[in-house]
Amino acid sequence: MQLNKFKIFNDPIYGFINIPSELIFDIIEHPYFQRLRRISQMGLSSYVYPGAHHTRFEHAIGAMHLMDKTITILKNKAIAISKEEEEALLIAILLHDIGHGPFSHTLEHSLVTSIKHEDISIIFMEKLNYEFQGKLSLAIKIFKGNYHRKFLHQLISSQLDVDRLDYLKRDSFYTGVTEGNINSERIISMLTVVDDNLVVEEKGIYSVEKFIVARRLMYWMVYLHKTSLVADYLLVKILKRAKSLILNGTILPCSKPLKFFLEADENMKFDESKLNYFSQIDDYDVIMALKEWRGNEDFILSSLCTSILDRKLPKIIIQDDEFSEEQLQLIKEKVTLVSTSGTCEKHYFTDTGIIKNQAYYLHHDSISILYKNGQIKDLTDASDHMNLLALTKPVIKHFVYYPKS
Repeated sequence: MQLNKFKIFNDPIYGFINIPSELIFDIIEHPYFQRLRRISQMGLSSYVYPGAHHTRFEHAIGAMHLMDKTITILKNKAIAISKEEEEALLIAILLHDIGHGPFSHTLEHSLVTSIKHEDISIIFMEKLNYEFQGKLSLAIKIFKGNYHRKFLHQLISSQLDVDRLDYLKRDSFYTGVTEGNINSERIISMLTVVDDNLVVEEKGIYSVEKFIVARRLMYWMVYLHKTSLVADYLLVKILKRAKSLILNGTILPCSKPLKFFLEADENMKFDESKLNYFSQIDDYDVIMALKEWRGNEDFILSSLCTSILDRKLPKIIIQDDEFSEEQLQLIKEKVTLVSTSGTCEKHYFTDTGIIKNQAYYLHHDSISILYKNGQIKDLTDASDHMNLLALTKPVIKHFVYYPKS
């Protein structure tokens, strides 16, 4: 049966989104990409913002749409982009997050510890390239930053890339946090290229300032919100406990792909054989396991699973200064929970850490502003926003969490 490969998506952010080519349609239809429908975009942020149930699938489609608009605008400004480069850009941004595991960043260093999700994305892309007979070769080259035209990679990965322009607007929409809403179309319309570098025309400076401030606010209000932060940590501790029990001979019911990674060595080499298991694992594997494990005889595992499933989360305290040894000792004394083996396992129920928020990085793919006279300045030099330079300094806060009494 002949399929209509020029379908459209009705996106709540941008309206109707067209699929630009038959090849992109086939990539979207592939099981590797369809798996992103089952990977939440924001981990457990829905525990704070009930509407935040959107997925990596929607984000990838939205980013592809913005890339398509960006390409059109740049070509209208006489920036030469060939048909091959155009399709490669669309494929690269479409697949930029395909390497995410369950709950996205939450479990990034829990199931697979020896490799980052960006590197897993490359392995996925190379496997797809083989299946599509080399048609993704240019996309991979641009994604890796190995293509001779630098600005093409900057569109995919930089401090003002298409990825950020979509996820800030999308996450703001689904959480209802209006402080994060940015004018992505205005920013895109102000982009151009000078000496193979992506720059923003002077008229767009205020939209970019808003983008930087929105990014800072979204991190404090959403991505680093204390409730979702402690929920994320609990989920990590659950998998750590499950892995410990399995390696000590305990049989825990779970899906075959999840079991594979729980049994795997932390330093295992992630290659194509591991990709087969990884491509089958998503949020549902983890949720199913939590529901199975909440009744387990191991008190630690069952308690942690119940805490997540019923949203009975620990208390978390965040402050500017590091916690003193006296403060931490008092907290540890409150944690009297003991495992069935009789061994004190307090570290499963209390932990400390730091969170960092830096909205803009100086001298690292910095955002450049192009003036009418041809002069180019870094955003912080061009802006009259008094606090913009302050946003280049990392703000570090300390946290501790422990069971509520």
